[in-house]
Amino acid sequence: MIDDILRDTEAKMHKTIEVLGRELASIRTGRASPALVESIKVDYYGVPTPINQLASISAPEARLLLIQPWDRSALGNIEKAILKSELGLNPSNDGHVIRLPIPPLTEERRQQLVKLVHRRVEEGRISLRNLRREALEHLRRLEKERTISQDERERAQERLQKLTDSFIAEAGKRGEDKEAELIEF
Repeated sequence: MIDDILRDTEAKMHKTIEVLGRELASIRTGRASPALVESIKVDYYGVPTPINQLASISAPEARLLLIQPWDRSALGNIEKAILKSELGLNPSNDGHVIRLPIPPLTEERRQQLVKLVHRRVEEGRISLRNLRREALEHLRRLEKERTISQDERERAQERLQKLTDSFIAEAGKRGEDKEAELIEF
């Protein structure tokens, strides 16, 4: 029973780290990467749809993204969604594809992006701590129902804390890696 709670919490923590990784990948570094735009939601016939489900995204050059929609009627909506996003990029639409030049980052913009990375990493840590709190509440409920003993709960609590610490360290490492990538250019 305790192992099930810990296993379930660990799986949720893995998913949290995966989401954090995707969010960090969407922060631009001055180099073109399809991950920058693939999660931007586009209003496609009234349904918010990620760009990667509407178009192929490629990086033919280090500083250029090419977005080729499968349905040309979505071009305008994709362009509007990119303009509304936090990326600060200006798409150019030629009627067939959208070219998205990635300008070099200014020092001021780098600092803003580093702050954004810190905020996203902290949000990930908060999510991990919330998962730990939920598991602790579950363990306390089991102890109160006399399903497990106090000693078992305390041992499980220690294991849960070690698990949480390792995932928080992973979130910090991913944030540091992204920050180094931002400062590198």
